Amino acid sequence: MEERLAHPFDPIVFPETEILILGSFPSIDSFNKAFYYAHPRNQFWPLLAKVTGYPVNNRDQKIWLLKASKLGLWDMVAGCRRSNSLDSSLEGIEVNDIPTLLRQYPSIRKLLFTGRKAQELFERHFGDLEIERDYLPSPSPAYAAMSFEEKARVYSEKLEMK
Repeated sequence: MEERLAHPFDPIVFPETEILILGSFPSIDSFNKAFYYAHPRNQFWPLLAKVTGYPVNNRDQKIWLLKASKLGLWDMVAGCRRSNSLDSSLEGIEVNDIPTLLRQYPSIRKLLFTGRKAQELFERHFGDLEIERDYLPSPSPAYAAMSFEEKARVYSEKLEMK
């Protein structure tokens, strides 16, 4: 059995954050690089760069993009076991305390999920919370049902970057 893993980093949230983006759990690459969406083929940061116009060449630029765009970033899973980076391999899931984070940051008015697993976990555990929520197309390179340009169009709309 795989060892139990704890989420390795804190949420990135600011007092002015309005939209919180929730993934499921960091990939193995993200664990190794100690930052969100660190797999070199993951499209998350390139998508945000395209829709905001901000560079994402390093960690500081990525954090600045989030702050300047009033976006926050966290994951639904606080701890689990897994055999690979796929959401389908997550077992023994413990969820993060999303309600407490939302109370700490009352400016957050909308949640966006970067995967169906994150959305399903939220609905199962916190579905009674009254907050706007929606789904973003997965930025994973494994999700090829939409082109990068199609994903960017949806991200722009849902992140209110029109």
